[in-house]
Amino acid sequence: MNNIYADTPENIQKAAACIINGGLVAFPTETVYGLGANVYNARAVANIFAAKQRPHFDPLISHIADVDFLKEYAATDERVFALAKRFWPGPLTFVLRRIEENPSIDLACSGLRTLTVRMPDHPMALALIKAAGVPIVAPSANKYQSISPTTAQHVADGLGDKVDMILDGGACKVGVESTILDLTSKQAVMLRAGGTAKEDIEAFLGEKIILSEGNPNLPTAPGQLLRHYAPKNTLRINITTPEADEFFIGFGACNGDLNLSKRGDLHEAAANLFAYLRLADAQAQHGKIAIAPIPQIGLGLAINDRIRRASYKK
Repeated sequence: MNNIYADTPENIQKAAACIINGGLVAFPTETVYGLGANVYNARAVANIFAAKQRPHFDPLISHIADVDFLKEYAATDERVFALAKRFWPGPLTFVLRRIEENPSIDLACSGLRTLTVRMPDHPMALALIKAAGVPIVAPSANKYQSISPTTAQHVADGLGDKVDMILDGGACKVGVESTILDLTSKQAVMLRAGGTAKEDIEAFLGEKIILSEGNPNLPTAPGQLLRHYAPKNTLRINITTPEADEFFIGFGACNGDLNLSKRGDLHEAAANLFAYLRLADAQAQHGKIAIAPIPQIGLGLAINDRIRRASYKK
């Protein structure tokens, strides 16, 4: 079954109709590919959890294409709109308080009184959301806890016919999920490092942001589970001398079988991360994977978060 569709106006309209009618559409964003459904259709949202084999306590991110829609969707203030104006569209998600007891979005919010929302920086994603006319709730389009997809083929390989349509928008330019910022209190709290650097948000707000990993047993945002983004093979991180049976992913001057960025560019490394983990996982002659140290600055914060969770052992 070939359910990958090219970027054409006709296919966007077809995908929008699929969303409106309760179907599942995988679509590209600047971060990773998302598995989308109408946020107001609880049955369709339930099908996302089923397709991914994702527990219902792990909330999902809604995607919008118009900042003004926030007023109808969540509790906002000047800080929220200032951040949206500066960083949207882009890889920054807000955790906000819900403004109404709308039971249709309870499942997407995992029953919490908060919701997570962002505006993706990808023309195909924005066109789809506008054509559908509803917020599209969309976690990464992969099986639960496995490596996130950054191409349409990754989605097809992982989820196959569990998705009605897969829109092909090419490789994702950022390559790691969005930063998640909790704005429900006076103090901004980062719940997940991601495609927007902590330093850039702090510079804009003129204040330090608290970094919290949340409660993995009761997450308030995606990406807080101890094990996530994981390859099938064993993964070791912060390695400079790999073992003989390890496929080694280098960074900068620390070279390997693949190099996330020989120039030491963290943006390039983030864009390559998940694709390289998939390639490493597919090497039959290696039963293990090792990754070189990544600086804990800028997008390195997000990269280290992903590989730490990917390497977690129970």
